[in-house]
Amino acid sequence: MFQRLLSSASGLHRHQDAPFAAERERYLQHCFDSGATYGSLRIKSNELLRAALLLGADASHGIDMEKLKTIAARRTAVRNSPTTERRFIDITRPWLKFLGWWKEPIVAFEYQWVLDQYCRWMLDERGFSDSTIVSWRYRVRNFLKWCSTTGRKLRLLQPSDIDDYFIDESNHRWNRVTVATMAGVLKIFLRYAASQGWCNPRLAEAIRGPRIYKQESLPFAPDWADVQRILADTLTDDPRDVRDRAILMLLSIYGMRATEVASLRLDQVDWQQHLIRMFRLKRRQPQVYPLLPSVAEALARYIDIIRPSTSHPEVFIGLNSPQHPLTRAGIYTIVSARFLALGIEVAHRGPHALRHACATRLIAEGLRLKEIGDHLGHRCTSATRVYAKVDLAALQEVGDFDLGDLQ
Repeated sequence: MFQRLLSSASGLHRHQDAPFAAERERYLQHCFDSGATYGSLRIKSNELLRAALLLGADASHGIDMEKLKTIAARRTAVRNSPTTERRFIDITRPWLKFLGWWKEPIVAFEYQWVLDQYCRWMLDERGFSDSTIVSWRYRVRNFLKWCSTTGRKLRLLQPSDIDDYFIDESNHRWNRVTVATMAGVLKIFLRYAASQGWCNPRLAEAIRGPRIYKQESLPFAPDWADVQRILADTLTDDPRDVRDRAILMLLSIYGMRATEVASLRLDQVDWQQHLIRMFRLKRRQPQVYPLLPSVAEALARYIDIIRPSTSHPEVFIGLNSPQHPLTRAGIYTIVSARFLALGIEVAHRGPHALRHACATRLIAEGLRLKEIGDHLGHRCTSATRVYAKVDLAALQEVGDFDLGDLQ
């Protein structure tokens, strides 16, 4: 790798003869394979050379942030600029992590072992999806950290302590649905904790969430004209627009979930038969869609011209190095930014808003709820019934219905 980056013989020898040459070259090769440009690699190579000269022979025993800052101070003593220390740390720390030499700061968390065991149970015993485990882990972790910081012991918790938690956390502007969701998550966790002898077995049953009425809300869907504005805004040659257009079309035309778009693989796009074969997360089964010409064009343009060359099977890859597959959070950021850029006012700006827009448009075109549910990958018709509230034509018929003598 050094030979690709360094043109002069003296520079090549300087890099090869310095300490940790093999470790530096292996990391630079890894960065190159991840999509780093030659300009970026040269900057990394120079900073890592300076780091290697400043590290001690015992560096493999571990470097923490305090020690790295001490080394960075020696680096800035030679040449100091506003960005020297930050650049040195930002380049050296990933290298140390890659080698396994980085010592992460130890964050004291009393109930970490409880959380880890509960997550293993969710995966191994309940078979929850990765997205569900991530979401529930986040919520349970917040609760356990609250218990730790307020001095409450899990085995001594009382219903009044649970009330105090909701009162404290309600300052974060939780609505009724969020409170009900959190109550359900805590109930399942505390039942598991009781089965392990960690808390009072009657604690879970004492939790009462607010009543949530079925179909009480409307789907927050932007107007289809606004969706078309968003798509039209991506009709450029900018690499980010080309990628985002393909993502936005999958969300708004096929009604895909953000996780389904993020996990879509190259082998699921059948170009010969013009099909998209995807895996529906809620149904836990595959579903086949026709590959519409407009979507095929957007996908082909992204994959053939913009998509980085990488070993990852996922379709959508980050444009910046290191190039990894986009996550659900990354998809949310892309969609939200599009709404904000055009000043489109909607209750929710995430990918699910485009899924709602897809369903609302299908309702307006006269499709039945069963057909819409199948298109969206719903497991049951009850999940689709909420869209009947935005079926304006049907609601108009109900409003015009003449009761005659029954009045």
